[in-house]
Amino acid sequence: MPVPLATLVETANAELKLGEVPDYPPALNGLQLANRSGEITRIAAAVDACLPVVKQAAEAGADLLIVHHGMFWSGAQPIVGGYFEKLKLAMDAGLAIYSAHIPLDVHPTLGNNARLAASLGFETTEPFFDWKGIKLGVKAAVDLGREELLGKVVDATGADAHLCPGGPDQVKSVGIITGGAGGEILALAETGIDTFITGEGPHWSYTAAEELGLNLIYGGHYATETFGVKALAEWLSGKFDVPWTFIDHPTGL
Repeated sequence: MPVPLATLVETANAELKLGEVPDYPPALNGLQLANRSGEITRIAAAVDACLPVVKQAAEAGADLLIVHHGMFWSGAQPIVGGYFEKLKLAMDAGLAIYSAHIPLDVHPTLGNNARLAASLGFETTEPFFDWKGIKLGVKAAVDLGREELLGKVVDATGADAHLCPGGPDQVKSVGIITGGAGGEILALAETGIDTFITGEGPHWSYTAAEELGLNLIYGGHYATETFGVKALAEWLSGKFDVPWTFIDHPTGL
C-alpha cells in the first residue's frame, strides 16, 4: 500500500527532532523536493543528493530518496547543466528528496555516531562535545590497542582509514564525530579523550593531533556517514512496510 508522503515526512521529522537540533543553513533539513503523487511505495537511501544518485534512485523505482547531504550545500545557483538535469530527472521520475544532516548525526539510535560506535563494538557510550547547545558526538571507555582500533574502523566502514599516532598505544577513551570534524581537534583535546575518530579534517589537524598527544583516525567523510541514512530508511521501512535500498556512491573523501 502506498504511504502518504506527508505522513512519512512528519514521522521522520518528529523522530529526528528537526525543529530542535541546530544545523548549518544550507542543510535545509526535511523535505527538499516533493513529488506529484504525494505517495511513497519505495525508499532509496544515499549519502549525497547528487545527479548519479538521483539517476540510480529513479532506475530503482524509488519515489523517495533519503540523504545526509541535501541539494543546497552550494547555496543559491542557476538551475542549469547538471543541477537542472538532477531536478528534472527527479521530478519526471516522481522522486521526492528528504535530507537530514546534524539531526541524523546525533540521533541516539539511528545516528551516524551511534551506529558507527555500535559497529565498533562499543556497548556503552555517552554524548560528548558541546556544539551550539547540543552534544555533537559520542564517547566510550575502551581498552584497545591503537592498531586494533584502526582495524575495527576499517571493518566497520568497509573503507581505508588513516591514522595519526599522536597518542598512546593503548586506547582508553575514544570520541566519535562522523563526517568532517577534524578541524575541532584543538577543542577536542580539552575533553580528556586520548583518541578521536572522525571522517576527515584539514591538513593541519594531523600535526596538531601529534602536538596535542592525541590519536586521530580519519575514517573517511563518506564512509563514516553511510550509517544514518541506512538506519533511517530501514526504520521507516519497518514502520510503514515500504521496501528500501541503499545507493552506494562513494566519494573517496
